[in-house]
This record gives sequence, C-alpha cells and structure tokens, in this order.
Amino acid sequence: MFTIDDLADRLGGYLQAHEIRQVRRAFYYAEQAHDGQRRRSGEPYVTHPLAVANILANMHMDAQSLMAAMLHDVIEDTGVDKPAMAEQFGEEVAELVDGVSKLTQITFEDKAVAQAENFQKMVLAMSRDIRVIIVKLADRLHNMRTLGALRPDKKRRIARETLEIYARIASRLGINTIRIELEDLSFQALYPMRSERIKRAVASARGHRRSAIQQVQNSLQKCLDDEGLSGSVIGRQKHLLSIYRKMRDQRKPFAEIMDVFGFRIITEDVDSCYRILGLVHNLYKPVPGRFKDYIAIPKANGYQSLHTTLFGTEGMPIEVQIRTREMEAMANNGVAAHWLYKAGQTDHPIAEGSHARARSWVKGLLEMQRHAGDSLEFIEHVKNDLFPDDIYIFTPRGDIMELPQGATVLDFAYSVHTDIGNQCIACRIDRHLAPLSTQLQSGQTLEIITAPGARPSPAWLNVVITAKARSAIRHALTHQQQAEAVQLGRHLLNKALSAFETSLDELSAPTLALLRDEYGVQDNNSLLESIGLGTRIAQIVAQRLLKLEHGDAPIDHQTGRQPQGPIIISGSEGMVVKFARCCHPLPGDDVIGHLSAGKGVVVHRQECRNLAELKSDPDKLFAMEWSPEADDDYLVPLRLEIETRRGLVAELAALVTDAGANIERIDIEERDAHLSIVNMTLAVRDRVHLARIIKRMRNLHNVGKISRLGN
Repeated sequence: MFTIDDLADRLGGYLQAHEIRQVRRAFYYAEQAHDGQRRRSGEPYVTHPLAVANILANMHMDAQSLMAAMLHDVIEDTGVDKPAMAEQFGEEVAELVDGVSKLTQITFEDKAVAQAENFQKMVLAMSRDIRVIIVKLADRLHNMRTLGALRPDKKRRIARETLEIYARIASRLGINTIRIELEDLSFQALYPMRSERIKRAVASARGHRRSAIQQVQNSLQKCLDDEGLSGSVIGRQKHLLSIYRKMRDQRKPFAEIMDVFGFRIITEDVDSCYRILGLVHNLYKPVPGRFKDYIAIPKANGYQSLHTTLFGTEGMPIEVQIRTREMEAMANNGVAAHWLYKAGQTDHPIAEGSHARARSWVKGLLEMQRHAGDSLEFIEHVKNDLFPDDIYIFTPRGDIMELPQGATVLDFAYSVHTDIGNQCIACRIDRHLAPLSTQLQSGQTLEIITAPGARPSPAWLNVVITAKARSAIRHALTHQQQAEAVQLGRHLLNKALSAFETSLDELSAPTLALLRDEYGVQDNNSLLESIGLGTRIAQIVAQRLLKLEHGDAPIDHQTGRQPQGPIIISGSEGMVVKFARCCHPLPGDDVIGHLSAGKGVVVHRQECRNLAELKSDPDKLFAMEWSPEADDDYLVPLRLEIETRRGLVAELAALVTDAGANIERIDIEERDAHLSIVNMTLAVRDRVHLARIIKRMRNLHNVGKISRLGN
C-alpha cells in the first residue's frame, strides 16, 4: 500500500526539505481529522487524499497544491472549519481547500441544482487560483479509479458528469494524461460491455499488426538516424473512447478502423520538427488534407504539435505527431506545466502562455456566470462551451481567434466583445458580405460591421453555439424587454391617470414610495415594468395612487382632460408588443391591443373573433395605431384554390418575388385530380402591398378563390 513515506521520497526529486515537511504535516492532520472514517471499499479514508496528492506529484505540482490535496475533504467531511485550517496551514491552502469543498451547509431539494451550485462555487475559486481545478481533477480521477464499490446507478451518474464536465475541462486546460484516463474510466462505467469488447479487439489487433507497426517504427527511426536528426519514435494507440466515437460517428466496425495505432516523434527544437516532417513525407506519401500545423497556430489550450497522416505499408494509414520535449510536457500536463517549470526555477514561454490562456478562459466563465439566470443555466453554458474541436479565424488585422467547430459569425462577434456582438448588423467573410448565421471555416478572415443603435434579436439564440454568445444575447434581451416594459407601463399608467386630470410626473414622491412599499417593489421602474407586462392593471394602480395622494377625498372620474392617445406601433414585433398569431395584423388594418399577463400587449385586428371573449375585461384593451414610418415585413397567411398543374410552386414563387415579398412557408394539398389548395405564408410590408400581390395572383391561369386567413 502506498504510504506518506513513499510520497515523500518522490517529492524529494523536486521539492525543498521544508516543503516536504509541510506536506507530511498536512497528511497527519488529515489522518487525525478523518480518524474512524472509511471509504465504501473499506479502506481508511485518508488513503484517498494521499492518492490524490500522488497524482499531483506526478505532475510536479507545488507544495500548497499537495497540502490542499491532503486536506481537500477535511472542511466538507469533518468538524474543522476554514478559519481553523487557515491558522494551521495559511490562507492560501485554506482557500484552495475551500474552493474544492462542496456546499454542505446548504440543503438543496434537487441534486442537479446542488451539483450546479457546487460547480459555480468552484468556478469562483478557480478565478482566484487556477490550482483549485487541478486539485479537483486529481480528486475526480482517483474517485473514478475506485468507482467499483458504488451502486450501478451512482456509477453511471458520476461517469456521465465526469465525461460532460471534468474530462472536457481537462482537455480545455491541456491536461491530456488526466483527460484520457477520465474518458476511458467513464466509458467503462457507462458502457462496460462495449469497453471490454473494444479493449479485447485492440489487444488482438496489436498482435496481428505487431510486425507492420514495428517495421514502420524502425523505418522512421532509421530515417532520423541517417539524416543525423535527434529524435525518438514512440508507438502509441488511440484510447478506448476515441476508438468508440470513431466507430459510432463513421458507422464502421472495429476492423475498418485502421488508425488505431500511431507514432509520436519527440525532438529537440521547432526547426527539427519541420525538418522531420519533410523526411517522413519523403519516406511515406502523405494523405491529402490530413496535415495540421498546431505549432504555428496552437490549440486554444496551448497544445502544439505537427500532425500528419501517411500511407503506410499495405495501404495502412499512419498517424504521426511531431513535437519538441517541451511541447510533449505541455500536451501531457497542460496548465500544470506552469508549476512543472516553476519547480525547476525557470520560466518557460509555452507554460506561461498556457497559464495565461487558462486565466482568460476562467475570466470568460465568470462573465457567463454574471449573465446566466441561475446555476443550472450556467452549467449548461459551460457544457456547451467545452467543445473539443476548434477552428481558427483571422481578424482584419491578422489576429487569430479560436472558436468551436460549427461557430457562426455571431459567435465570433461576441468572442471579440459583448458590445460588438450586441451591435452587429452585417459582416464580410474574406471581403464578401455574408449572413450573420454563416458557419465559419478555419482560415477565413472576418470583419464585423456594427451600428450604434442595433440590438440583438431573439432569433439569434437559434444561430449561436458558444456559451458566451448565448448568455450575452439572453442578458441583452432581458434588459431590452425590461426597458420596453417600463416604457409601455409608463404609457398605460399615464393614460389611466389622465382620466383624473393628473399624470405620473405630477404625483408626489412620498405617494409613490407608499405604493412601492404596499406592492413590495424596489423602485418605480419595477412597478412600471409589472404594468407593462400585464401583471398589474394600470387603472387599479392609478386609483390606488390617487387614494394615497388625496386620502379619502372623492375621486372625480368626469374630468375635462383628454386621455392620452393610442399606443403607436412603429416597427416590427418587440419584446412586449407582439402580434397575434390568430389574425396576423398588418399596417393599414384597424387594430386593438390586449394586455396579456407576462407577455405585454398583444395586437389584434379589430374584427378578430378572439376579441369577443377578451372584451369582457375592457380595462385590458387599448387603442392602437400604426406609425406612418412602420416599414418592416409582417407575416400573413393566404389560401388559394388553383388548378393543379406542373410548375405551380415556381410560378407562385416568381410572382411573389417580383412583387417584392418573400414566401416564408408553402404547402400544397390536392382536393381532387384537377384542384389544389395552396396554403402559403408571405412576408409583406402592409395591407396595400398584400392587395397588389393578391391582384397579381388573380391574373394567373385558372385561379379560383383567394382568402386571407385569420379569424
């Protein structure tokens, strides 16, 4: 069994004697605190923190991280609190331990909420010290290694969480040694039979291909030796989850997965990497399109290497990775390499760059956290943000931006700055105008065009894939809705007050304060927002304000003041002014507004049948008019009875396009062999525009009845 003496011997290779004594003291403190506690496997509990510290020792982490590993469950599982730990081991270690500890003092009704809140707490601690997540990853790795003692359902839950969050975080921080083991252990827990079968297949394939693999390895090594280049060739194999994903995504059996085995060439410097690349391309033919230069353009997590795929003997593809020793250390340890080089008392640019990128990523997490509505929404944003594949986009100045595969123009705009995303109106990809929904490809140059008054659209949420963009859009839309609701609420309340010859501005501040206290709202804007969203009735609020203002004096309903005019509809559908889907009003139609709780004002045509039941509550109905400047497109459904013939859809599409409108949806049903019913939704400017289109349709051959749908 691994002991503290074994760990101390290992630490002697890179830590000072006084630091090793501190780690020992932390172990004995944890041993005493966990006295009598045992793991599910029956072992003394202290074996777990010792194992976590050993994982960190493999990464050459510093003494504070190792002490935190020893103590990481003390606050959570024993009677020791954070101040007591800070007194014993210093504030820095106490902060690390607290960052890894769960929120045990709060009871949550839902396990998912508890996990989300704990993760949110850990992110805040990460923002202060990135070592928190490294200790947490080591803790999760040892827990995954010892899953055997748990119930099957708990195994699967922990494995799924590990795969969705912690393995991806390890990948994002470039700690591939931990990532690969977490992925394979999770795969084994989630799909034990599939894991075992692939493991056996890999062992069998290694036996069958041993001679071919050895031949390629010898050829590569001989090529380096003949050219006098320093480098060692190492054989490697894909890990189990990677093989399974390839089989699943490409729908291939294991026998057709040829690149299970590959080779890594470790050399001394960057110049040698490119020279070796030329040699291997001369030795074996490269597969077109399968070369990636991550040295010139590193991955977002700092990973650097040359990747190429070659045609080997008997047509077997060979994957070759070429990198320096420092890049190899970075690939295995990622952000932890910062402490690896720090332990050697030397700063290394690759490790420092990785550490800076990690800090930048955590800063992005904090921004997402501020914009997220709650912890569950935040953790979903984080899951979406942890995509493993990246693309690289150039700004007009030549800077490189990393984005996940499938990212759109809007994702890029928000990755540059939230304000640029919110004010984005157009873009140029490689100097050509393109839609904001365009999916980006690596190597493109992208220029964003903004306008000061522009605002995000709710439809953007269906376009973006990055968590930062999604959370920023939701945040902006919430504020936009609040602003519109406040403006509408002010209009409605002033309209109600105008019947009593007063207005909101004429009421005294103490009266408004009394009403706020009575309704339990913080400020006037909150009160107006609730009126605009329809959760309070403006007339009732107005009467209550006058009661508070004038006491028991009678309220004169018959005054000479003219009530405020109708609400003006100046543009397309807003956040609190929506158009009814039952009657699809257009500019030029006589309209009326209905205040719907939580939605704001819904605009109906005057002849809409649904208004009959809504008129039972006249306080919620408001006069509305179209602004002469309303120039947006509005949806309207039509129904045509027309003779069945070939090319009908093309003929209708050409007519609508020539008339300056768009077809949003169209479907055709055959009533009989000669007659078809065409249901189509058009985007038109106003009632006159629609009338011109209908007139043109009537001129088509054998068109019968044309109806504008809507009750």
